[in-house]
Amino acid sequence: MLISKNWLSDYVNLEKVTPEDLAEKLTIRTVEIEGVSTLGELLHNVVIGLVNKVEKHPDADRLKVCHVDIGNGEVQVVCGGSNVTKGMKVALGKLGAKVKWHGEEELIELKKTKIRGVESFGMICASEEIGLGELFPQKDEKEIIDLSHLDFEIGTPLMKALAQDDVVLEVDNKSMTHRPDLWGHYGIAREASAIYQKKLIEYKPAKIKAGRKRKLSAKVKDKILCPRYMAVAMSGIKIGSSPSWMQSRLQSVGVRPINNIVDITNYVMLDIGQPMHAFDGSKIGDEIIIRNAKKGEGIDTLDGQKQTLTSENLVIADKNKAIAIAGVIGGANSEVEEGTTDIVFESANFDSTNVRKTSTAIGVRTDSSSRFEKSLDPNNAEIALRRAVELVKELIPGAEVSSNIVDESNFELNQGPIEIDFSYIEERIGESIEMGIAVNILDRLGFGVKVKGGVFSVSVPSWRATKDISIAEDIVEEVARIYGYENIQPTLPTFGIKPPANNPIRSLERKITEQLAYGQGYSEVHNYSFVSGQTIVRVGLNKKDYLELDNPVSKERPYLRKHLIPNLLEKIEMNAHRFNSVKLFEIGRTFDNKNIERQDTMLAVAFTQKGNDVPFYEVSNAVTDSLNNKEIEIISTSGKTGLPFINPGRFAEIKVNGTDVGFVGELHPATQEAFGIDNRVAIAEINLSVLSGLVLEEGSYSRLPVYPSVIHDIALVVDKSVEHAQIVNTVLKSNNLVVNAELFDVFEGKKLGESKKSMAYHIEYRSDEKTLETEEVGKIEKKIKEVLKKKFGANIRD
Repeated sequence: MLISKNWLSDYVNLEKVTPEDLAEKLTIRTVEIEGVSTLGELLHNVVIGLVNKVEKHPDADRLKVCHVDIGNGEVQVVCGGSNVTKGMKVALGKLGAKVKWHGEEELIELKKTKIRGVESFGMICASEEIGLGELFPQKDEKEIIDLSHLDFEIGTPLMKALAQDDVVLEVDNKSMTHRPDLWGHYGIAREASAIYQKKLIEYKPAKIKAGRKRKLSAKVKDKILCPRYMAVAMSGIKIGSSPSWMQSRLQSVGVRPINNIVDITNYVMLDIGQPMHAFDGSKIGDEIIIRNAKKGEGIDTLDGQKQTLTSENLVIADKNKAIAIAGVIGGANSEVEEGTTDIVFESANFDSTNVRKTSTAIGVRTDSSSRFEKSLDPNNAEIALRRAVELVKELIPGAEVSSNIVDESNFELNQGPIEIDFSYIEERIGESIEMGIAVNILDRLGFGVKVKGGVFSVSVPSWRATKDISIAEDIVEEVARIYGYENIQPTLPTFGIKPPANNPIRSLERKITEQLAYGQGYSEVHNYSFVSGQTIVRVGLNKKDYLELDNPVSKERPYLRKHLIPNLLEKIEMNAHRFNSVKLFEIGRTFDNKNIERQDTMLAVAFTQKGNDVPFYEVSNAVTDSLNNKEIEIISTSGKTGLPFINPGRFAEIKVNGTDVGFVGELHPATQEAFGIDNRVAIAEINLSVLSGLVLEEGSYSRLPVYPSVIHDIALVVDKSVEHAQIVNTVLKSNNLVVNAELFDVFEGKKLGESKKSMAYHIEYRSDEKTLETEEVGKIEKKIKEVLKKKFGANIRD
């Protein structure tokens, strides 16, 4: 949208405001200004001249010698214009003017010269030569501008006559989508008034005095789609050109003048942002009906197109036909033409969503539809109608209102008040400002403000009450933007440095992940929380015990998992054929079919290796190390599994302080065969949600050891019934200088005996007070061996 600075100056004094400053201030506080252009750069020293005499050039058939009155005298000019005639008003470039010769880019300064022996003191200009090609399109390059329609005095600078002594601001329409009040010059002027603290001239056109020659009525079938409809008839109309001042105003913002009535509707729209329409009064009936179009109803529109409508489109109609598509475009069957003597002005408000949908559906976007789409203030309908009637009377002296004033009004606006504490405004802005400044800002923007005990009661003006201002934060924004974001000192927020609340499950997850991934060399996997019915059957479970989704992400996996093991086995199956050893773990949630709200976080571990007949010990060791904590005592006991995919002969429960937290075991041979895995698979599953409540964290950090550790290895032969956890607990309790016991080898064979197994451990010794001596470590190691012999009947291997 283009905004004229001169037009804004009708409502607020911007004489001392530079265009650059106005553009910057509006961009920062209101809307984005994409560009600033000065009109009439080629119109310096160009005036309106009157051709008094035209003579044939004595030495050139295509040239003429013209005598042109320029107000303060007459000048002789040699001209080649194809249409120059006596009595014609022309654009006369005086000596010193700079023009584009035949529209070329280079500027040529006009000087006194002789053309074929005849002196010439200037130039009668074509539109392209002085940058007015868009306003005055040329039929050919030799045609000069005919300014006979302008009623300015001879000698008036053309820049002034065409309102080209102006600066035009180009507004980015996207930046004011939420501001319907800014789609006209008065709305921008209101903002400029608030920004520069200048008085805003009230927009108050004269009230309309009803006539009696014609009785108009309006029937609104859908009051939601048309909250307000106003109309009035006028007679004594004479269609003609608009006065030069109006044409100049329209041209300055890129609108082509058409005739006085159409120009008035465009002028009012650009003035206050309210679209209007004028019907030829003789072509429509006295009853106007605002209704939905009939399915397949056709209408020829002003752009020369034939539109076929649907019942979702709103139309303006009389008893016989549709005469306009509401909010979008008028119909050709009611167009104002040269012979029109009676008109009916329409000024209405239409539903923004319906206008947008209709405009999109028929492929027609107009200045009218682009404004109605923004939710206009219904009160503007009356103001616009009054201004249009006022302008008609001014431009056409014999015109008069010939009917009653139709006003079908069915709207309510939420204008508050909005209650907001002044301290809240300061807190959100982050700046201490005077209360009076905030009140003054809101007052300048048109808000009503009452203050009591530091609380603002803010009434929203009607032009901001249509989907724009509705909550306290909107009021804060209004104060902040006019106060000036550049006046708010940027400061970093202050906040206390304190650790976040501890999440025991998350802490446990991190600890286990670190131990398994980095300490044990396991790879973490992330499966979906869904499992297939086929996999449930392969592990020997019943699909009825699972929650089934009504609308699953994948039709092949419609069930929510109860265990992590089944999906983990799928990954073992995929990788066991390609790798000698597969070590995987997963941490994720499972879902209880009896209590959907229970979603425990579980840990699952799986291991298989070619040639390894006892993978149980690998997984058992990995789980023990990952859960190692001085406050936890892990006791593994054999028992019934309760799970069909576990080998009952190679199974152990994991308990912490007597509480069951999970299991470790080997895959049942039948399940192993169902998955097509050749090697034995050890698995473990632990409920971290339960375990996290049993773990007593000593602290997030511990001091690094000051003195070095000493590591000795011992190997012992024991009965197969002796469990790894029993040995570890015995070793760790034997002396407080023993800090760790790690299993690194398990061996079974005929040489040892069918009921025996060999287990080898790294034993770590360390003191927090001194460096341990070999003799001292030897004594502790000797004691450990004695305890193992006594408790487990262990045979210590050399």
